[in-house]
Amino acid sequence: MTNMISAEGRKKLQERYDFLWETERPRMVKNMADAAAEGDRSENAEYIYSKKRLREIDRELRHLGDRLKVLKVVYPPLNPTLVSFGCWVTYEDEEGEERSYQLVGPDEFDVSLGKISVDSPVGKALLGKKVDDEVLIRRPAGDLSVTITAIASKRPQ
Repeated sequence: MTNMISAEGRKKLQERYDFLWETERPRMVKNMADAAAEGDRSENAEYIYSKKRLREIDRELRHLGDRLKVLKVVYPPLNPTLVSFGCWVTYEDEEGEERSYQLVGPDEFDVSLGKISVDSPVGKALLGKKVDDEVLIRRPAGDLSVTITAIASKRPQ
């Protein structure tokens, strides 16, 4: 797994960590204590739920803490000529349909926002390519041939 992340992605992970640590975890601890004070814990749904949720929060906090320690913030080049981390890549497929994606780290990908991981099959296929290169993207749904039409450091309009 790649240990690169954008500055925006790093900020979001840190905000998630801080929210869990400062807000969500103390709330669950209080819920658990309140539920425990009601008596029999074995049949207390609120106590059982709070205890389970607290384990989930602690697991996520450990994961985020471990990732935040090793992630390196990487900025896209200002005038990229090759596809690299952080770049926005626009390509045209065989049907003439254009798509634009930003190559980001695996901790921040969100296809609905146009962010794909450099570790994904598409990301790996595009890395190191330049405008007008034909690229074969091997996908579970079948191979896709695309032509890179633009590379930019900012999202295309």
